[in-house]
Amino acid sequence: MTKIAPSILAADFANLAADVARVAGAAELLHVDCMDGHYVPNLTIGPPVVAALRPHTKLFLDCHLMVDNPGTLLEAFAKAGADGITVHVELGDPSALLREIAALGVRRGLALEPETPYDAVQPYLADIDLLLVMSVHTGFGGQPFIPEVLDKVRAARKEIDDRGLAVEIEIDGGIKIDNAARATEAGVDILVSGTGIFGAGDPAAAARAIRNATS
Repeated sequence: MTKIAPSILAADFANLAADVARVAGAAELLHVDCMDGHYVPNLTIGPPVVAALRPHTKLFLDCHLMVDNPGTLLEAFAKAGADGITVHVELGDPSALLREIAALGVRRGLALEPETPYDAVQPYLADIDLLLVMSVHTGFGGQPFIPEVLDKVRAARKEIDDRGLAVEIEIDGGIKIDNAARATEAGVDILVSGTGIFGAGDPAAAARAIRNATS
């Protein structure tokens, strides 16, 4: 079954716990975008918000670190209650970061930007639990979906299946009802959607509609 991960980047931060509660029954994960104003030009949230949110939800907290120095934040995110931490391959060899994430007892994720070729993450497939394929440029929500990234999803799906690896493929960026099926047909397991869910009048219904569009 396709998993849905509403992105709180598009939620109402003044009523974050209430917004999260609205989607709780229609999602498996909650996507948390951490941006530092350096790796990307935007500045969002960090471990204190995760810690504040943790008592209010049982959803898997899927933390995506778009930061220059993720190593300085891994322990803080884990202690705050992150269930998964994803770092970017564009920062260089992620092996040490992935080992530290594993040692913290957290799911290991590796992300790649739309322009980054699949070859950049291929050497690390056996060392991760999640591959995050960005389908917009990192930094800001509400961007249009970049369909060309689905070629990378197809390549990853084939290799993961051929090698029998326990790696889920997640896609983030511009996911809505009209392209959800294309993503899952390419091999995506987890659909991240921000404005497609929290931008709707009924976020839970929007999340269910995105899932239903893939069946």
